[in-house]
Amino acid sequence: MDRPEDVVFLTAEGRDKLADELRHLVDVRRPAVAAMIKDAKEAGDISENAGYDEAKDQQAFVEARIAHLEDLLKRAQTIEQPNGTDQVSLGSQVTVSENGGPAEIFRLVGSTEADPRLGLISNQSPLGKQLMGRRIGDVASVVTPDGDRLSFTILEIG
Repeated sequence: MDRPEDVVFLTAEGRDKLADELRHLVDVRRPAVAAMIKDAKEAGDISENAGYDEAKDQQAFVEARIAHLEDLLKRAQTIEQPNGTDQVSLGSQVTVSENGGPAEIFRLVGSTEADPRLGLISNQSPLGKQLMGRRIGDVASVVTPDGDRLSFTILEIG
């Protein structure tokens, strides 16, 4: 059985996005890089062939990314968006007000697909950790790296 730290939490959308990237790398990028290597070899001496070196670098990147994605997907556990819950959990969409300011909406996701610019915050981030398990009206406090304390009041959980 996987240890809890080995599990990769993904939304259904996140899993699909990684699976699509993996398919693209295997079906499109890998053959394209193989063709670049073949062409570079046919061009002659590979010891001083910049095209060959670049193609081999791309091949290493593509193969490493394929291995990484396969590993992530193997360890993935899909997060279902909770319905009708009154407590913040992984997959929840949470509306908060920071220090009494305008409402902001976040969705708690696993660290693999976190993207704060898109409102996707990791359950392992300081704010994500503080929001987990809280209810409407609760306040989650986070200390920023420069020492400021921010308070987020939970307005809605979806």
